[in-house]
Amino acid sequence: MATTLHHPEQAHGGSHAASRMLLHLFSAYPMALTVRLWDGRTLHVGEGPPAFTLSLQHPGVLRDLVLHRDPVRLAEAYCGGEIEVTGNFDAAVGLRYYLEHLQLPLIEKMSLVWRTLRLGSAQRKLARETAAASHLRQNSRESIAFHYDLSNEFYRLWLDERMVYSCAYFETPQQSLELAQCNKLDHVCRKLRLRPGESLLDIGCGWGALVCWAARHYGVQAHGITLSRNQFDYAQEEVRRQGLEGQVTIELRDYRELPAEACYDKVVSVGMFEHVGLKNLPAYFATVRRVLKPDGLFLNHGITSDEPGWKRGVSSKFINRHVFPDGELDTMSNIQGVMEDSGFEIFDVEGLRPHYALTLRHWVDRLDVRREQAVRLVGERAYRVWRLYMTASAQQFENGATGIYQILAVRKENRLPPLPLTRRDLYPDN
Repeated sequence: MATTLHHPEQAHGGSHAASRMLLHLFSAYPMALTVRLWDGRTLHVGEGPPAFTLSLQHPGVLRDLVLHRDPVRLAEAYCGGEIEVTGNFDAAVGLRYYLEHLQLPLIEKMSLVWRTLRLGSAQRKLARETAAASHLRQNSRESIAFHYDLSNEFYRLWLDERMVYSCAYFETPQQSLELAQCNKLDHVCRKLRLRPGESLLDIGCGWGALVCWAARHYGVQAHGITLSRNQFDYAQEEVRRQGLEGQVTIELRDYRELPAEACYDKVVSVGMFEHVGLKNLPAYFATVRRVLKPDGLFLNHGITSDEPGWKRGVSSKFINRHVFPDGELDTMSNIQGVMEDSGFEIFDVEGLRPHYALTLRHWVDRLDVRREQAVRLVGERAYRVWRLYMTASAQQFENGATGIYQILAVRKENRLPPLPLTRRDLYPDN
């Protein structure tokens, strides 16, 4: 591995120690990269032009990187402005996988620890800026506000025109995000076999795109519930704007507080049950079953993990601390098991993993193009959190660590389900 070191001015001992530590740390890294130290010195590791450059603003960042090799600390340093990234941001985010699997011999570890002592001390500002929100109750109004009430204008910068904040449905990789989100809304409605006059409940209705689409195109009476005040206000205005006051109602309500007399022909939930919490899933599915009429259909659209349970790892720590304070994922098989134990019979399962990877890439591209507007709306740190979060999530969907599925189920009854014998009705002739 080729290594070059450039120092525009006389180096001091701390910089020499930093350079040696970085050489140890990245000796097996398969790509070329450049690290710029706080004193202007640069270290180029690998053959060929660097994919990206990491600029470390002070020694404390390197100390954390060497001692802990924790991608979460590296991510937080970027979000807090202690690391700057230029070049291929996607490749830089992929550095987490190298650090996660890095194994150093004991003698190298001891050498690195000793060398960190030669680095100057530095006050870490990041610790004051990244207080975790893990104390918030799962699926509470406070935890939902932490994520969804950031700013409607911020989300509008990178979502499609209908403000659909969930996985789109692409017919081709080249299809626009706008059209792919319309595809998804219609796909969900077709799976539910919506008919004019039927009642539809959307749990976690977001900014109201699905309930408005279902009412306008399928003639249903749609009721959406959300815990986000910003989404509630926006969705109500959208209903008025589309002239759907007689068909669509929006309510600021917790699904656990649905009245005992509530009853719907169809129930849908898109991108919401990730907030429920694994221990609460039986109660969540039991509530859905309670409000669903006999022979009613339920479609649950949500993200899953490739490992059972919600274990403390790089993704879970960062997401729960900075993005979704209450988010928890489980495997597809475990989710289906809880649904079946809750009295549902599963009839259709569709994996959408490639679609969410494409969706996230669209979102990141749109956010990057509107960076200045995003920073004005929510600040530099929030912009960085979202840029990093969505880029890393795209990688997770691409490598299979994260999945997403639509599950169509019926209340389990001792009779045949109210469904066609084939899926042909889902795909009308063009």
